[in-house]
Amino acid sequence: MTEQSGVQKVLVIGSVYPRFHEDAEVPWLRTSIAHLKKAGLDIQVLAPAYKGLKSHEIDGVKVNRFRYAPAKWEFLTHEEGAPSKMANKPWLQLLAIPYIISGFFKCIKICRKFKPDIIHAHWPFPHAYIALGAAKLFKIPLVLNFHGAELLLIRKKKWVKPLLKFAISQAQAVFANSSFTAGKIKALRNVDVEWSPYGTTLEFGNRNSEFGMEPHPINNKFKILFVGRHIERKGIRYLIEAAKYLPRESFEIRIVGVGDLTEQLKEQAANVIARNASDEAIQGGSAALPADIIFTGKLSPEALANEYKTANVFTLPAIVDSKGDTEGLGVVLIEAMELGLPIVASNVGGIPDVVIDGETGILVPEKDPEALASAYKRLAAEPELVKHLLVGSQKRIHECFTWDGIIQRQIEVYNKVLK
Repeated sequence: MTEQSGVQKVLVIGSVYPRFHEDAEVPWLRTSIAHLKKAGLDIQVLAPAYKGLKSHEIDGVKVNRFRYAPAKWEFLTHEEGAPSKMANKPWLQLLAIPYIISGFFKCIKICRKFKPDIIHAHWPFPHAYIALGAAKLFKIPLVLNFHGAELLLIRKKKWVKPLLKFAISQAQAVFANSSFTAGKIKALRNVDVEWSPYGTTLEFGNRNSEFGMEPHPINNKFKILFVGRHIERKGIRYLIEAAKYLPRESFEIRIVGVGDLTEQLKEQAANVIARNASDEAIQGGSAALPADIIFTGKLSPEALANEYKTANVFTLPAIVDSKGDTEGLGVVLIEAMELGLPIVASNVGGIPDVVIDGETGILVPEKDPEALASAYKRLAAEPELVKHLLVGSQKRIHECFTWDGIIQRQIEVYNKVLK
């Protein structure tokens, strides 16, 4: 429990929050709020409505929904990031004005009644501006939490930069999900930035309780697992290209999830197989066939748990995409580490906060299929290296990515700004 003299009530503001109990939106935010509540804080959430959704409760936490358009148009958030939706449908930008105005007055109304000690605004553009009126009017400290996406808007919309600089200047504390994001904040304004990563949101048990620090058994083939949305910044196309350097009799690539690029990636995988089959025919059967590439689609929690249990390595071949976007942290890496898998990932964005090369996993340059393949081959051939990485990854999780530690540090910052 928190001390009576410290923070007691927090209003958390975000663009997305689960709409119903089974909703899988932002599981890390839901889990963090559950742990804040467990620590003794009284939490309320302010988030936009989705197609007319009214205020409700999730996990015993009141979720205040603000309306900003007719119900049929209230789909600016949820299910896909607002920037992506706006890029595909530019007219949605018109909803940003009523979104901010409606949220602004809803925030004042909530703060007048709830009287929070802290306002914690995630994705400061535009949520800092939803929070500022209430923060000034009721003299409530404002904490901003950056996740990277809002900072990338600066590249496309120059007018966002001064708005973010001003918002940072009005905050009493600033959180960042990774050192990569923190660096971008400091480039805008030289302020202290607290590193506040996420912990795991796994629904199934820790794999290490079953296998300890031993490498997962290799049954016929060394299985390479990717789990995530099929979007450009995940770098899946380079994982598919890596199949060319991995012999089929020894390796298998399993790609879990769906996304805008799924069909394109399946076509690419078929072309990789076809090209190598053609080369084999030309060379009289001497060319090695590439590793099998299996697309599983979206999986149930039970099926996903089985993928982790039968995999030998987890991979995230992320890149800086054509929009300048990349991984802010890579919480899926933390989950894979908790389940006893060694990691191979790209050295971009916030990934190095999780994967320390040679200690908790193997980092490779982005967009380099041969480097990916070499890392997988190395892990398949060196079980002692795998053991070393598994021990290192558990140490890293214990030091940085347990929810108890994350929430304790967060509450310490809350209490500091209240003094």
